[in-house]
Amino acid sequence: MMTTTIQETDGRLVAILSGELDTAAARETELALQPLLKSEGKPVVIDCTSLEYISSSGLRILLGILKQSKASGSSVTLKNVNDVIREVLELTGFVSLFEFE
Repeated sequence: MMTTTIQETDGRLVAILSGELDTAAARETELALQPLLKSEGKPVVIDCTSLEYISSSGLRILLGILKQSKASGSSVTLKNVNDVIREVLELTGFVSLFEFE
């Protein structure tokens, strides 16, 4: 079960991901994260505190958000990434693309 919440905090768009971002949850999650693509220069934070798993489909979503955000002058920060998710990001080279908090 995957849940996604977006809120604006201190001028930043914060997306809170909770659960497993696998192939089955990817489409729904991608739709839920659409507001991040209209960040209009506001920094984007993706809070991974409760993210338990990410598949290649999930990585593709993160990459899409990163590309769109950078194109509009925004930054994307991944926050509270656990060891399992960080290992996936390291193995795929994504760790060098994102800022971490």
